Amino acid sequence: MLTVNDLSIQFKTADGLFEAVKGISFQLAASETVGIVGESGSGKSVTSLALMRLLDKSTSIITGKVTLYDTSIFDLPEDEMQAFRGNKIAMIFQEPMTSLNPVLTCGFQVAEAIQLHLGLSKTEAREQTISLFKEVQLPRPDAIFDNYPHQLSGGQKQRVMIAMALSCNPEILIADEPTTALDVTVQKTIIELLKKLKAERGMSLIFISHDLGVINEIADRVLVMYKGGVVEQGDAKQIFKNPQHAYTKGLLACRPSVKLRLKKLPVIADFINGDYSVENIRREYQYTKDELSNRHKKLYSQAPLFKVENLSTWFPVTAEIFGQSKKVIKAVDKVSFEVYPGETLGLVGESGCGKTTLGRSILRLIEPTAGNLYFEGTDLCSLNKSDMRYMRRDIQIIFQDPYSSLNPQLTVGQSIMEPLQVHRLYQNDTQRKKHVSELLERVNLLPEHFNRYPHEFSGGQRQRVVIARALALQPRFIICDESVSALDVSVQAQVLNLIRELQQELNLTYIFISHDLSVIKHISDRMMVMNKGRIVEMGDSEQIYNHPQQEYTKGLIDAIPQF
Repeated sequence: MLTVNDLSIQFKTADGLFEAVKGISFQLAASETVGIVGESGSGKSVTSLALMRLLDKSTSIITGKVTLYDTSIFDLPEDEMQAFRGNKIAMIFQEPMTSLNPVLTCGFQVAEAIQLHLGLSKTEAREQTISLFKEVQLPRPDAIFDNYPHQLSGGQKQRVMIAMALSCNPEILIADEPTTALDVTVQKTIIELLKKLKAERGMSLIFISHDLGVINEIADRVLVMYKGGVVEQGDAKQIFKNPQHAYTKGLLACRPSVKLRLKKLPVIADFINGDYSVENIRREYQYTKDELSNRHKKLYSQAPLFKVENLSTWFPVTAEIFGQSKKVIKAVDKVSFEVYPGETLGLVGESGCGKTTLGRSILRLIEPTAGNLYFEGTDLCSLNKSDMRYMRRDIQIIFQDPYSSLNPQLTVGQSIMEPLQVHRLYQNDTQRKKHVSELLERVNLLPEHFNRYPHEFSGGQRQRVVIARALALQPRFIICDESVSALDVSVQAQVLNLIRELQQELNLTYIFISHDLSVIKHISDRMMVMNKGRIVEMGDSEQIYNHPQQEYTKGLIDAIPQF
């Protein structure tokens, strides 16, 4: 159906031509799903944009041939290609929030495409849009037609994007990282939805992801891309069962295992630079029963470092009128737990369950409605702003999105040095800069990175910068809020290893927040499962995974992609 032959893509840069895709070839059969997997920068998304002819001709050079049946896509005039897009081949873009126009309603954006391509009236386009919203299983499709993107959850926005891509009945659908950063449960529903729509409509699907577990759930055949080339392709089951290339072996191994407790995760370099097998590395990195038992005894024979007692954080929905009590959202509702020195306590749950609000309430970045917080016996809720600021030297947070938590007008060195200046640590900026350079090296960056700005780094590097900033004041207790959720699985493995190394080296205590139970199980000693503002299950990570007591926990476990 679709044939890609010797596709190469080069970009014009100040330093000359950069080859992003290097002569790749593959085919897509009718009603088939081809998965393209690889890290950021491997050429996956650029390939899909080339197939859609969405790359800027003034900055790119594309060679090779792409044909749909007998039509050469690269030879079509632009007006014919505009009709070809949507009707023959459509795309779900990677980030729905930036792909949807924030000042237009969701319904208008889908209806506009229908009117443009199918020539329907405004009324007919509205009816078809609502029908599509029903097909992609959006709740209240009539109401969502008139909603703006910011009024929808991440999973709902992704469904709107799927509806838009399906609006002109394409024969081929390209899904570019459609589940990245979504909850595992939402991710599972999106994958099931795409499989259902593909079967009902008889479409072919190109599914792009950095996660082999997700690819395994949906693909018939797989292309593995590395540094712009295809290093391995073939039947999905065969590749997962018996990968041939070192890079594919590395991708399979670096995902957190739900079956094993590992001291550290394998990384791509272990395989590229050496003759390792997944089994050998995991055997080398695996905890023994004695090691786990001794760690447990050591951790829980101590007095708690941090105590949370009946913590509640409520947000008003409606104003108080005539003395009537106002409605509230109970984001955190009567939560109690303890954290022990040197422990990693995992906090898992879906988006909206209250995880982030709990983390910020603990730091009093959001003021709790009720309850008590004790750090080494000090009641944090009784402290004034000045005393609480001083206490934050010992209590830090790594925010969810490193890019938005860094000031784009400051170099990363200035961002890391700022808390040292606020708390007047070290005698002068020369000494502070020396400390920052040491911190950059400790998180596997270079001292010369001090003078670079956040936009000059990759996602994984920015996450390391934020970790360095959290470490600047030498804290003892750190809250990690979804700090690996949007990273490639290979980069995620490196950051998780770094977080654990720092804990051992600096005797740090963590609350680690994530929606991914496989990540929580890997990194945590104990875990708490949160739903609708309350802790519904708590205990040893291994025990909860193997013997969950709550249906909600079982649902989170069932949603983890397996291979």
